[in-house]
Amino acid sequence: MTLAYILSVGKSIPQYELTQDSTVEFAKEIFEDSFKDFDRLLPVFKNGEIEKRQFAQPVEWYKKPRSFEEKNDLYIKTAVKHGIEAVENCLSNKTLLHSNITYEEVDALFFVSTTGLSTPSIDAKIMNALPFKETTKRIPIWGLGCAGGASGLSRAYEYCKAYPDSTVLVISVELCSLTFQHDDRSKSNLIGTSLFADGVACTCVTGNNVDWKSKSRLHSVPKILDTRSTLMRNSEDVMGWDVKNNGLYVIFSRDIPSIIKKWLRPQVIDFLEENKMNLEEINHFLAHPGGKKVIDAYKEGLGFSEEQLHISKEVLINHGNMSSVTVMYVLELYLQRELGKANEYGLIGALGPGFSSEMLLVQWEE
Repeated sequence: MTLAYILSVGKSIPQYELTQDSTVEFAKEIFEDSFKDFDRLLPVFKNGEIEKRQFAQPVEWYKKPRSFEEKNDLYIKTAVKHGIEAVENCLSNKTLLHSNITYEEVDALFFVSTTGLSTPSIDAKIMNALPFKETTKRIPIWGLGCAGGASGLSRAYEYCKAYPDSTVLVISVELCSLTFQHDDRSKSNLIGTSLFADGVACTCVTGNNVDWKSKSRLHSVPKILDTRSTLMRNSEDVMGWDVKNNGLYVIFSRDIPSIIKKWLRPQVIDFLEENKMNLEEINHFLAHPGGKKVIDAYKEGLGFSEEQLHISKEVLINHGNMSSVTVMYVLELYLQRELGKANEYGLIGALGPGFSSEMLLVQWEE
């Protein structure tokens, strides 16, 4: 049976940290005149239970309107800088690895993002800055939003199934704040302002012919057993971008938590049944924490406990929703704290535009 192993995660955290209280002040300044019941909407910032978030720029920068060109140029520059740092941190993560993974060992780069545009894609620019082989394959994935991190890991698993001697990196860069639109006075944009943040991470996945045991410092490592992508038909208006002259405008439906409660459970049960398993056998749920309501919907819809979601919640509290990157922050804490024990099962899950879900079934191997 061909499997893939998750060996390491590295992050690069943007330098400008903002507490949720400071974000409320920013929102008041921008939105107060746009809603006659603005004070009634403010609890959305507190109810989300986010305490702090990190951003690519200081808060003053966001107070002025910016052109799409200026924002996208900054996206490219910042994505390359933080992407390089995340790759370096992943390949040399002393907590997770006995010895560094070398650049020559890396056979493919999957680059995941939805918050800016670049051709050549950011992975080419990262390759030019670091000593990768010139023959390293590049697979950029754009437009999967919050599901992108889990999707990138799924595609890396499939690559390693086809090429079991491979070492693969999944680089995820989301600079959500650089898409902020001054002239968008919709509730969607207000909710987005209360939730989204910037983050960058890189995960290393290897095929089962790679000597991963000599590399890993951990007692047990998650191996990916199977994956599933599911599209909910005719649900394009649930989340995504409305692309206009000024750039990317957020589409964010209030129905997302109720969709999770009703639609996700049958998908998860089907996926587990295919693997001759049931929900009760899943010890760990490494969920993309879209927001507090999303975490509550996971609990209600799937029956997962507070304990099974506490890492997702911790990431949300300290970093907000970083779109595709968030699930990698969750994964890194799982590995660092060695929360998965040998033979235990876990589900890595995220939801995104489409509307769609991405799931990976993992089992920890000693």
